[in-house]
Amino acid sequence: MDSYDSGGYLVFVWSPSGYTLETRSGDPPPVGAEVEDRERRFRVTKLAPSPLPGDGRACAYLQPL
Repeated sequence: MDSYDSGGYLVFVWSPSGYTLETRSGDPPPVGAEVEDRERRFRVTKLAPSPLPGDGRACAYLQPL
């Protein structure tokens, strides 16, 4: 994994109305991992730097299963 700032990570969560950007605590899940969010299951499809300027956290991109 690339080196990211500690202090949590971000997730882009897919929904039919578009993506939402949310903050999570802990370490980001690896690409390919299955995660649950609001009783829905997702797969991590990408792990990248935060899209926010000056933010050194990782961002996990989630797609529904």
